[in-house]
Amino acid sequence: MFSARIEALAGNFILLSGWRRSLWAFFAGSVSALSTPPFDQVWVLFLTFPILVWLMDNVSSEAAIGWLHKFCLAFIPGFFFGFGYFLFSLWWLGNAMLVDAQNFAWAIPFAVLALPAFLACFWGVATSVAGMFWAAGTTRLFMLAGCFSLAEYARGHLATGFPWNAIGYAAYPVPVLMQSASVLGIYGITAFAVFVFSIFGLIVPGGSRKLAGQRFTIFLAISFLSAHVAFGFWRMPSEPVVTVENVTLRLVQPAIDQKDKWDPAQEAGIFKQYLDLSTRANSEGYAGLSEVSHLIWPESAFPFVLTERQDALGAISAMLPENTSLITGAIRVETAAVGQSEVYVFNSVYAIGPGGEIEAAADKVHLVPFGEYLPFREALESIGLQQLAGDRGGFAPGNSRKLVTSGIAPQFLPLICYEVIFSGNLMDGNQRAGWIVNLTNDGWFGSTPGPYQHLRQAILRAVEEGLPLVRAANSGISLVVDPYGRVVKELSLGKSGILDSKLPKALGPTVFSQYGNSIFWIVTALFFAIGLFPLRKS
Repeated sequence: MFSARIEALAGNFILLSGWRRSLWAFFAGSVSALSTPPFDQVWVLFLTFPILVWLMDNVSSEAAIGWLHKFCLAFIPGFFFGFGYFLFSLWWLGNAMLVDAQNFAWAIPFAVLALPAFLACFWGVATSVAGMFWAAGTTRLFMLAGCFSLAEYARGHLATGFPWNAIGYAAYPVPVLMQSASVLGIYGITAFAVFVFSIFGLIVPGGSRKLAGQRFTIFLAISFLSAHVAFGFWRMPSEPVVTVENVTLRLVQPAIDQKDKWDPAQEAGIFKQYLDLSTRANSEGYAGLSEVSHLIWPESAFPFVLTERQDALGAISAMLPENTSLITGAIRVETAAVGQSEVYVFNSVYAIGPGGEIEAAADKVHLVPFGEYLPFREALESIGLQQLAGDRGGFAPGNSRKLVTSGIAPQFLPLICYEVIFSGNLMDGNQRAGWIVNLTNDGWFGSTPGPYQHLRQAILRAVEEGLPLVRAANSGISLVVDPYGRVVKELSLGKSGILDSKLPKALGPTVFSQYGNSIFWIVTALFFAIGLFPLRKS
């Protein structure tokens, strides 16, 4: 009875054409957005991906005049599916334009509509390529999964990359289901995820007579899902991770309104707020920093250039006890070569010793396009445009990512805000960090899904690399996460306060940290080989 109802439903979708097919693709993609944080309704993908498969069955049955016509026909359902998904999972980007609405409200349609449309093109190309080799039966699921996997990888790397809300994150809603990231990474899981989510697409009108031939594919999908769950339970211990001896962290979350953050009239009050929060009594009742080895402030904590303010450095020196170090985000300014007037501005992390001396610095390498720098800067600035987070010229990127030493803790890998969403190749060379420090400012996005989505991606980097994650955010969500993705302590979104925690120990190198996306390429090639089997056979 259940199979018959699904067959009837599939038949209805397979018969759709024209604008109705596009509308249903958009609707299915929009519902798919519920799988992203903070909703995490992953089950919806078991309904929406089969709809995409059935719509593609319709496309494959249409007569096409040449390969280009066929490519364009297959592009449409993937594009509208992706447009719905990205529109309803990234709408909160418009909130950033409202922080300075007078100057940037005009850009809301570009952030809310144009960017989702651009990202949807990657999914459109995925269904176009899959449509070129579409065949009745089980292999079409492998082809679709392989194409989506490759499209998501391309989306994360081309044109500076924007892998936000990659569909593979739906496979990782809770820590026990995150452990396969230590082997596959976010891109490696995508092919498996799309294949499993699409499994009901096997059911088509008249397909019940061929059920015996489909059993192996269903068994394979169940095996993938079972292995994913079982590996999580096997890898993740029931007891807490051992902590690093003598290292105690204090994270400061000031929850400063983004409209006030760069107001010159507010800078004295903002700096005082950081100092007061840092020395506040914690939940255990002790005040001050005598028990704290590392004080951590979020991205661009200072509303001024710290190195130009000896009074601020003096106040930090007076605040820090003899055995306490400060890790903080700051704007760093560097003059070009002697005799040149050009000045470079960097979004940086400082490690400041107990005497108020800056002991180490690391610059943000992967900047946010249009947020921290303007692509085609000269042309766009000539018509009056500028990036959101700064004056004309924008930030300069750091040359390379490097590990930072601060106090008695192991070396840490600094990832500033946006950098944490990029999977693989986090560290240059053969050095291995002892923890990840993610300093961020999600105040741009208010109380929207944005900060929750950003957090999920940050946690996955910890699991992929086998490293604890320490995340200090201006408005939240600040937390400490162990190498298995389990939250040790957390400060909720929008709350002003401090968080004291021990630092979990790092695990040994994971498979993913050693081999990166090599496994992704093997998995994708395997799915393509299976998807092309009918073509080879014919």
